[in-house]
Amino acid sequence: MTVLVNVIVTLGMLYVVPAGLRLIDPERLLRTARLWPLAAAPGALSLWLPRGTPATALAALYAVACLALAARAPGVRRTGRALDPPAIAVATALVSPSIAATALVAERAGYRLLGFDLDILALTVPHFHFAGFAAALVAGLVCRTLGGRAGTGRLAHGAAYSVPAGTLLVLLGYFVDDWAELLGAVVLTGGMWAVALLTWREIRPAAGARTTRILLACSAAVLVATMLLALWWALGEATGIPHPTLTWMAATHGLGNALGFAVCSLLAWRRLAADAPGRTATTGRTATAGRTSAAQGTTTAERTTADRLETSP
Repeated sequence: MTVLVNVIVTLGMLYVVPAGLRLIDPERLLRTARLWPLAAAPGALSLWLPRGTPATALAALYAVACLALAARAPGVRRTGRALDPPAIAVATALVSPSIAATALVAERAGYRLLGFDLDILALTVPHFHFAGFAAALVAGLVCRTLGGRAGTGRLAHGAAYSVPAGTLLVLLGYFVDDWAELLGAVVLTGGMWAVALLTWREIRPAAGARTTRILLACSAAVLVATMLLALWWALGEATGIPHPTLTWMAATHGLGNALGFAVCSLLAWRRLAADAPGRTATTGRTATAGRTSAAQGTTTAERTTADRLETSP
C-alpha cells in the first residue's frame, strides 16, 4: 500500500496542485503554479525516504510552501461575497494542501500527531490533495459555470457547499468517532455525485472538442464508483459490517479518484479554459448576430461551456 499511496501523493503534489492553481487564478497564481513543482519536490522526495530527520526536514519545506499558499486564500477570491459558493470552494482548495503537509511532516517524523496512527496520517495526505484540493476546485468550477442557470443553479450551489463541508466533516470525524466520519462521507459523497451529475448532463454535452467530452465523461463516471466505495468503507468502520481494507481502498478508491477524476477533470477544464479566450475574441460579432436574430423572432443557440467559463471560480 505504501508505494501506491506515495505514487498518488506525488502526482497530487507535482501535477494536481499546480494545474489547479492555473484554473483558480491564471494571472495572480501563474508564477506560483510554475514554481510549485520546485516547492513540492522536497515533499515528494520525503515520501520515498525512511522516516527520520532528513525526510522530516524535506516535508517541512513543502509544508512552508503550503502554508504560504493557504495565506493567499483571502486575496485570491474574486467574487463580491465571502460566502459565495465558488469562493468557499476556492478557499477550501487553497487551504487543503497545508493540512496534508502538516500530516506529512508528523508522519515522516514518526510522531502520532493528536494521537492518530501513522497510517491514518499517511492517508490524510492524499485525501487533502484530492478530496480537499481537486474536488473542491472542480465543484467551484462547475458552480461558476452553472450557478446562475435555471434548473441547475441550486444543485451547483449545493455541490460547491457540500464538497468543502464534507471534507471538513471527515476531518472532524477523525477527532470524534466513526459515526461522525460516516456523516462526513455522506455529505462529501452527495456533493461529489452532484458534481458528477452536472458534469455529465450539463458540462460534457456543451464541450466542443471530443477529447474534452471524453475526459469529462470519465471523471463523472469514476466518481459514482469511487464515492460508493468511500461510503461502504465509512459505513463498515461505523457499524462493523464487512468492508474493504485500507490497502484495497488505496488501490481502488484512491487510484480511481486520482487518475479517473482529478487528472481527467483538470485536463478537461484546462482545455475548456484554453478555448475561452479564442471564443471571447468573437463574442462581439456573435452577440450582435444573436440580437439581430432575436429581433427577427429566431432563437439563438445556447452558448457552450467554454463561452460561459470564467477561469477563476
